[in-house]
Order: sequence, then structure tokens, then C-alpha cells
Amino acid sequence: MPDPFSAHSPGLSSPLAVGFAITPADGADLPYVTRQIRITGAAGNLAVVWTSGLQTVEPVFTGDVLDWRVMRVLATGTTATGLRGYC
Repeated sequence: MPDPFSAHSPGLSSPLAVGFAITPADGADLPYVTRQIRITGAAGNLAVVWTSGLQTVEPVFTGDVLDWRVMRVLATGTTATGLRGYC
């Protein structure tokens, strides 16, 4: 199948290339650093570790599309469900 974006370098303005389910875990990084997180389940809190290493807990809502670059979603403090990561 032809890929019209195959000659494009990956970057923050290029199309998303990978999507994956996020399972919060206190001791494991995500398989990829995210460019975007979508909340497809219940609203709540999202406890994240940003690429800077800073940890925060952020309120999120069902349907949110978050342009966040995080390397981990923590189980402790995360109450939102249906999390999808994209990069």
C-alpha cells in the first residue's frame, strides 16, 4: 500500500505513526514517549512522569485529547480509564 508520508521525517508536526493502549504502572515506562494521550473511558486523574522527570497529577475528562510528552503513566494516583497513547 502506498504511504504518502514515507519520505517525511518524524517530528512533532508529522502525522501520528503509532497508537497503543496505556496500562498505568508505577515501575515501568511506556513503550514510547507520547506526543498525544486520549481519554476514551472515564474522567478522573492522570498521574504522569513528564520527559523532564517531573511527576504531576492532572485532572482529565472523557474525550480529552492531550498533547503531552510523557514517559510513564503511574498507577498510583491515576483514576481515569480508557487511556490511549500516540506518537
